[in-house]
Amino acid sequence: MKSNKQDEASRPIGVFDSGVGGLTVVKELNRLLPNERIIYFGDTGRVPYGNKSKETIVHYSLQVAYFLMKKKIKMLVVACNTASSVSLPTLKRHFHIPVIGVIDPGARAAIENTKLNKVGVIGTLGTVRSNAYKKALRKIKSSVNVFQEPCPLFVHLAEDGWNRNKIAQMISDEYLKPMKARKVDTLILGCTHYPLLRDVIKRSVGNKVELIDSGRETAKEVQRILEKKDLLNHHKMNDKNHSVFYVSDFPHKFKEVSQRFLSKELKYVHKVIL
Repeated sequence: MKSNKQDEASRPIGVFDSGVGGLTVVKELNRLLPNERIIYFGDTGRVPYGNKSKETIVHYSLQVAYFLMKKKIKMLVVACNTASSVSLPTLKRHFHIPVIGVIDPGARAAIENTKLNKVGVIGTLGTVRSNAYKKALRKIKSSVNVFQEPCPLFVHLAEDGWNRNKIAQMISDEYLKPMKARKVDTLILGCTHYPLLRDVIKRSVGNKVELIDSGRETAKEVQRILEKKDLLNHHKMNDKNHSVFYVSDFPHKFKEVSQRFLSKELKYVHKVIL
């Protein structure tokens, strides 16, 4: 029985996103759980998910999840805000392994942090329109005041490496004026691209505002679940049990962009057709 548990614990964690943004979640997982092997799928051929119908997003999510399940993963992390808000219930019904998204961990951390009961949420237009974070926050604490702002240009700034210059700061200041005016004390970075802009966002809202990185909170949740289920891998990583990355297309500058998100070069990237 113990041997079976060890075998299960040595299996990889599956992570998927509609593109490269989920690599910030992988980065946090690597930092927090260095012994864990990750199998990542970026659906770069069909990005973005935000402008697709609910049925299409669920269909794509199931396709990716089945692909990852064939790799004998022990846990599935939906590192995409859109897929988390739409597909999570379906994925949980379909698979026997733990399945988590990025929204609930971020919402829980925000509620734990806020003193003024004023939480800001920034994300893509699709994430903000879905009200996924607002619903998650109000589910935990119905009296919380939630203020949302879409910041669509942040995605392009992050992917193009324009995350520390004057233009990024000007755009950030403009986007976050309403958050400053509403005096939020906690701000959820509701897109996996946004941690790359943490410094400019911090300057825009001020040091007193706590930034909640959903990717970081998701990695903590993964650790909690694996510990609870006795599924942590205690064997050190070597080159033979490295993490592997799959994509549905190699977009322009993919290697450069992914390196920026992960802070290291991706050695093993494979293109697959689902």
